[in-house]
Amino acid sequence: MFQNARQALTWLHTWFGLALGFVLMVVFFFGALSVFDREIDRWAIPQSRFAPQPMPSFDKVLRPVFDSMQPTPESVEALRTKTGLPMPERFETIQRLGAYTTHRDPVLGVFAGFELPGSKDHDDVAWGNRTIDPRTGAALPDDRLKVGSQFFYPLHYSLNFHWKDLGTWIVGFAALMMLVALVSGVVMHRKFFREFFTFRPTKSTQRSALDLHNMTGVLALPFHFFFAFTGLVIFAGIYFPVAHTQLNPLHELHEKLEAAETGLPHERAGVPAPLASVDAMVAEAQRRWASQGMAGDVGFLALQHVGDANGYVSVYRAGTDRIALVGNGIHFKASTGALLREDPPHSAVNSVNEFLTGLHLQHFRHWLLRWMYVLGGLMGCVCIATGFVFFVEKRKKQHAKQSSQGARAVDALATTTVTGMVLAALGILIANRLLPDAVPNSWPVGWPNRGSLEQYAFWATWALALGHAFWRSAPVAQGRMSPAWREQCWAIAALAVCAVVLNWVTTGDHLIKTLSAGYWPVAGVDLFILTGAAVALLAARKLTQRAQGAPATPARATHPRTNPTETAHA
Repeated sequence: MFQNARQALTWLHTWFGLALGFVLMVVFFFGALSVFDREIDRWAIPQSRFAPQPMPSFDKVLRPVFDSMQPTPESVEALRTKTGLPMPERFETIQRLGAYTTHRDPVLGVFAGFELPGSKDHDDVAWGNRTIDPRTGAALPDDRLKVGSQFFYPLHYSLNFHWKDLGTWIVGFAALMMLVALVSGVVMHRKFFREFFTFRPTKSTQRSALDLHNMTGVLALPFHFFFAFTGLVIFAGIYFPVAHTQLNPLHELHEKLEAAETGLPHERAGVPAPLASVDAMVAEAQRRWASQGMAGDVGFLALQHVGDANGYVSVYRAGTDRIALVGNGIHFKASTGALLREDPPHSAVNSVNEFLTGLHLQHFRHWLLRWMYVLGGLMGCVCIATGFVFFVEKRKKQHAKQSSQGARAVDALATTTVTGMVLAALGILIANRLLPDAVPNSWPVGWPNRGSLEQYAFWATWALALGHAFWRSAPVAQGRMSPAWREQCWAIAALAVCAVVLNWVTTGDHLIKTLSAGYWPVAGVDLFILTGAAVALLAARKLTQRAQGAPATPARATHPRTNPTETAHA
């Protein structure tokens, strides 16, 4: 079938890149946005626009919040479906409580897990969660969607398609094939360094697209390889679920042995016990960290077996001053505050895993490195987008002569994936600013809540972009450029400006105000959106000029001086 290995790798790179590039484009783009997911949350939820807060007092602020919590209706219904057991009107036995924050979080996320009465399975837990103002303990409305951390962030690794974890499996397969595409791409481009420094924007669309594809692929090659690999490592438990399936009995035994070794109880004793001052335990944990030369704030606070004699409190240090995702946990007996355990240094294997995980999840403070993550993600988008453009440009004239619709379909899907995805992201931000703070009483009973409507706006905008791309793709079947690209670029520029203006009108936080106050979370999002508008405007003008300067009849399918590397992209 192939004359040599290089031709085989070229075929693999081209067709797997095309088939999975649509998924990888979503992964790269929303992964780049997720670097600043908390900042996007503040833009989307004006009530959270205040300075980041440390972990508040448990005794004064958090305890009343936890005492008032119950599982969410969605969690109760999921547990009912799973077990088939009757659900109590009120859950009383608390298995686990927790609160988590970072150096970028003004609000605090808290959760509570409640055991199901009558169930013998420790995994039968109904979960409740709440977002609060850590200064007062007041809860934010439940229907407020954290667009950055609850939508864009999971979208980049699960496509927000959670049935049977199918979205995570699709992304995992795409990441695996991306590693293959990276290796095959290096083999294909034997003149590696020459292509790295070659970009000819004044040449034909096909030539300039291939140059940019090669340049961005080579420049960000370590970034692309590392993130594809570490993403697979992070979700290895889903892709190889032996611990909870084939090895489930051994998993249970391991947990019991680990509890005996660490002194942290695995099960409830069944004996009620009071809760000592958690604030005193937090102060002791911070004293111990300081004595070890690593003073810091609390990032995660967890209470296990609440109200039981076997209950314990775990205090974890916020690791924002390092890359490795470690917490230096210190554990106390809940009823007395006595020290139970201080986590020892991890093994070499665990340390490597923590470093790789921390480098991927980027919870650190280093702002320059965070922006390099954004740049690397956007370069991945450019690499994939130019790959789409090159694929279509190389084939559309030949397909036009053969009356084939292949290039037309690929071009429409590429338009939808590249510009349509950006339109969808702007659509959810605009919906976030246009929707009322609360669902009006005049709306029909059972109408979706505010957060659901925002998500519907995202998917509806993307669907409209898809319809527009196919509707305007007829010129591609004639060997010409689709006007959908420039039209959607114009739309991106318009919607981006609209989103920034709506933020100003609905909250009063215009750029002059946020910049003068140094409130970079909101100012940064506005500036990023406006930068996107400028790029889209420039792209739309360039595409318009190319369309106006294009010949009326298709040019020859091949050029007498076609580069060998270009020919290799079959």
